[in-house]
Amino acid sequence: MNSSFDIYEMVTNLIIERLEKGVVPWQMPWKAETGLPQNMVNKKIYRGFNFWLLLTVVDQYGSPFFLTFNQVKELGGHILKGEKGFPVVFWKILESEKKDGSIDHIPFLRYYTVFNLKQTGGIDESKIPSTEAYDHDFDPIGQAERLIECWTDIPEIRFNQSHAFYAPSGDYVGMPNPRTFFRNEQYYSTLFHELVHSTGHINRTRRHEKLTDHRFGSQDYSQEELIAEMGAAFLCHMTGIQNATIENSAAYIKSWIGKFKEDKKMLLAASSMAQKAVDYILEHQSFPNPVTDVESVDQEAEAV
Repeated sequence: MNSSFDIYEMVTNLIIERLEKGVVPWQMPWKAETGLPQNMVNKKIYRGFNFWLLLTVVDQYGSPFFLTFNQVKELGGHILKGEKGFPVVFWKILESEKKDGSIDHIPFLRYYTVFNLKQTGGIDESKIPSTEAYDHDFDPIGQAERLIECWTDIPEIRFNQSHAFYAPSGDYVGMPNPRTFFRNEQYYSTLFHELVHSTGHINRTRRHEKLTDHRFGSQDYSQEELIAEMGAAFLCHMTGIQNATIENSAAYIKSWIGKFKEDKKMLLAASSMAQKAVDYILEHQSFPNPVTDVESVDQEAEAV
């Protein structure tokens, strides 16, 4: 019996179960001091191209908050002299019924300008949300920590970043400070996600040579995100922290698989590639495979 395959199959089925039942919206499991780019009034975090564009602005100005000209005005503030705003793109597909009853899909695109909070003046400080980082006494989880420490060709991990990411060009992972995560398990789940991304590097499984379209929202990009989160779910299960992470993983997966009309085939394909990524990590350990007690892992899964 291939015990590793049994675990992969079991975790995939758990994820599918949660997708079928409906899952809570995915939440960012940490709060860094600078935070992620978001509208200060409605608290919504920007997505897609807007997220990456404004993330560079957050690094430049040191504040994660953005407002439109009218929002600044409504809060009693003003734009500082000489400051220029940044374009935010909004688009969606509108449906229009034709005379013959068929549906026409029309792309709707517009943009508006936002300003970073630090580009404004006169706003009452009591109206500005706190940007203090979440802080707790981080307690490393033994089995998860060993999996990371024993990976022989693991990429460099750079801490104290404003967000979690994998940089293929430099082959390194960026992570927020572990103390800024709400739960210790969420730190490892996030780190596992980025480390699974790194297995696609040309010096490892070469998966990125096949999924070449890295544009945000493309099919290759979306499939790579599914692979990374499925791989993270497998690793969480193998290190015994799945109970605290699986709901968030299912919700994150749902946000991506929705692009393909919740096509389970897409999830199963991603699951297969995620298994290869995890196998690579397990095969490159300086100590034996950490999945030593499959029976106890199965018993834990029943309680999830």
